Amino acid sequence: MKLLLAIVFFISYGCAVKDYLFKTCAQSGFCHRNRHYAKEVANSANFTSPYSVNSIESNDGVITGVIVKDLPQLDVNIELPFEITIVEDSFRFRLSEKRDPIPGHVNSDRYNETEKWAFKDQLAVDRNVQLSKSHHQADVKYGNHEVIITFHPITFVFKYNGKEQLRINEQQFLNIEHRRSEEDNELHLLPQESSFDMFHDSFDDSKSDSLPLGPESVAVDFSLVGFSNLYGIPEHADSLLLKDTSTKEPYRLYNVDIFEYETDSRLPMYGSIPFLTATKPDASVGIFWVNSADSYIDIKKDTDSSTVHWISENGLLDFVVIIEDSPNKVTQQYGKITGFTQLPPLFSLGYHQCRWNYNDQKDVLDVHAKFDEYEIPYDTIWLDIEYTDNKKYFTWDKETFPDPEKMLNVLDRTGRNLVAIIDPHIKTGYDVSNEILKKNIAMKNSANEPYFGHCWPGESIWIDSLNPDCQNFWNKKHKQFMTPAHNIYLWNDMNEPSVFNGPETSAPKDNLFHGQWELRSIHNLYGLSYHERTYNALLDRLPSQRPFILTRSYFAGSQRTAAMWTGDNMSKWEYLKISIPMVLTSNVVGMPFAGADVGGFFGNPTNELLTRWYQTGIWYPFFRAHAHIDSRRREPWLAGEPYTGYIRDAIKLRYALLPVFYTSFYESSINGTPVLKPLFYENPQNLENYNIDDEFFVGNSGILVKPITSEGEKEVQFALPDDEVYYDFTNGVLGKVYKKGSKQEVGLDDIPILLKGGSIIPLKTRYRRSSKLMKLDPYSLIIALDKQGKATGKLYADDGETFTKGVEVNFSVDKNTIRATVTGEYLPIPIEKITIVSGHDLVTIANSHVNINSNWELPFEFTSTHIDHDEL
Repeated sequence: MKLLLAIVFFISYGCAVKDYLFKTCAQSGFCHRNRHYAKEVANSANFTSPYSVNSIESNDGVITGVIVKDLPQLDVNIELPFEITIVEDSFRFRLSEKRDPIPGHVNSDRYNETEKWAFKDQLAVDRNVQLSKSHHQADVKYGNHEVIITFHPITFVFKYNGKEQLRINEQQFLNIEHRRSEEDNELHLLPQESSFDMFHDSFDDSKSDSLPLGPESVAVDFSLVGFSNLYGIPEHADSLLLKDTSTKEPYRLYNVDIFEYETDSRLPMYGSIPFLTATKPDASVGIFWVNSADSYIDIKKDTDSSTVHWISENGLLDFVVIIEDSPNKVTQQYGKITGFTQLPPLFSLGYHQCRWNYNDQKDVLDVHAKFDEYEIPYDTIWLDIEYTDNKKYFTWDKETFPDPEKMLNVLDRTGRNLVAIIDPHIKTGYDVSNEILKKNIAMKNSANEPYFGHCWPGESIWIDSLNPDCQNFWNKKHKQFMTPAHNIYLWNDMNEPSVFNGPETSAPKDNLFHGQWELRSIHNLYGLSYHERTYNALLDRLPSQRPFILTRSYFAGSQRTAAMWTGDNMSKWEYLKISIPMVLTSNVVGMPFAGADVGGFFGNPTNELLTRWYQTGIWYPFFRAHAHIDSRRREPWLAGEPYTGYIRDAIKLRYALLPVFYTSFYESSINGTPVLKPLFYENPQNLENYNIDDEFFVGNSGILVKPITSEGEKEVQFALPDDEVYYDFTNGVLGKVYKKGSKQEVGLDDIPILLKGGSIIPLKTRYRRSSKLMKLDPYSLIIALDKQGKATGKLYADDGETFTKGVEVNFSVDKNTIRATVTGEYLPIPIEKITIVSGHDLVTIANSHVNINSNWELPFEFTSTHIDHDEL
């Protein structure tokens, strides 16, 4: 029967998403119960919360106490110990439950290790926290923050710079489903509670879930004072601005394999980052829900405020509240807790060519050669699962790939790389799976025996990547598979984990992992644990070389070690359009290395759609074309002219802009600045910016982009975030000043771009076959002066491969003088051309032959006008 189910899944994989495979809130026991509880509380005129603060104390900056849940019908109080700390200048609240162990295989504690995976190492804890208390409330002060905690009913009121910004549990939706047995459950129920699916799962595909610990959900409400613009909580194929869900399905965070997902959807997807932000002109708030279990987020918006009801199936009630002046500072503070993105190797910011699958070694090298024949730069070619011997990972099919080392050497001659896929499902019956079973590092079923399920290879086992004992094994297998090539990297797919015959296309929730934790508790961080094991294996193999890994499943903290993409999209215009807010959302929550399959994974794009998708895809931080095995081949030259030429020009523009992208990634790696930045980050004071998700800035470069994402579109109108001067920069060529509110005509060969006044950007404009071959090329500077005749910009450069620190050059212009301030040691920065634009005037300093290796300045004059400007 399991094999039959797997076969049915294979057949249906190419069909549209099956909504019935995934639970709605009403079908999910813990979500159903908490929505019911919230409704009963909201509609009750005489509700008295059963929760109250029983004690609170401070010791060396750590505040501890106990909340009690009163069960008057049993004359019992359930003790819920809590801890408050100020981590990296942000407020963290962590509440657990006193429990006695129960017999069986499962760990009966509430899962308390999410932070082990999500947080960076060595968080700074503020010991200078002030706690004052009275009989009814406590006051916590740190920096310019104040939190007033009322004991009963429990509320948290957050003030920033003396102004109230957030209230927690104002709606009294706090609900901790405490330990109880099924036999005496009726005695434990409060009048507002439902018993729906507390001990049994009635959802068709999940009825075998044993629910050994019974109900364990945690929930609470967050009322955002004066905030109506909310963002974050990926992954969803939805707008950048989060929607009101009070009369519809809530957003769900539960990593699943959701083939051909729908747009405008709150359904779960491949990744989960439980971080929500809210912004208004004078303040921004971040809520980091530190929980890796299945979660739902309900949002209710009023005219000038919002309520977020957060519900998780189990684990601790653990959250971090960040309140700062601006959205950029909130993202930065979040990064201080979970870590900033890695600075990726330079090649990974170039163009990636992929499909499922290149047929054989000859096919790979033919495609490789065609790029040079058509003078299209690229950096990496990818192999999907068919390169393996019968879908056995860490092997090669010797008939189709007889000499992988020779293939890699050919690619390396022009600086190209190969990425191969290795997934967590391991086919049974060969040395790798046999060793996993022998070493006892496989995912277990609820009986604590190895779990066997079905995925691409047929019957498979899954490595327990939470088990530290698997790391040495993983290191060894990668060394054996990848040695001796240095230009091979990894793709970790299907790591939700995807199980074709499992509930909701994943593994059973009562499966067990290291520490005897249920998958129920760690589900959303499994993908993170898997790609981190891969990252460590690559470091073990080549310690000085920066790894590159693409992951489909991810969690808070994944940005430290992997890139992501938006999964199995379709070759339709609406998927091109939705890719922009999806990638922007990933940037807002601190995971900037994001992209979408250019051209769409499923289906066959028209030449117009393919062209526009490339012109959009060059702006994705991760830029890869990919296609399903049943899709027609669509390498750029197959479109034919004029489309191939348009695609070539777009890819070349991406390579010219690599210094901008690399510098933006460098800034993101040290302070969390998004690589693709929504307009409201640039100017939070302008309320019109908050709902715009079809335009974006590239980091702090001043490059403003509005891709064409509609069929037959002939004109474009930019929304400008502020009153600064903006210059037309269509196709990377400076033009006249853009007049606010004007519409520009665009042809299929046009990529609409503006450059903000006050910006200096470095480019590399010579055609090379790969980014590695651009290493010694000189830079061209484009300087766009603001209304005051000033500009600033930054360039970061290093060897692009190792962890060796590079050079940072800060450019500025004032009083007709260009200055450069240099920090760090690296090769001199050669400048061959400088173009300066200011209002009506443009000057080009060609053949300047400047080598910047120390602080430097260059005066200039405007002596002629080369472009026709509109009036400012």
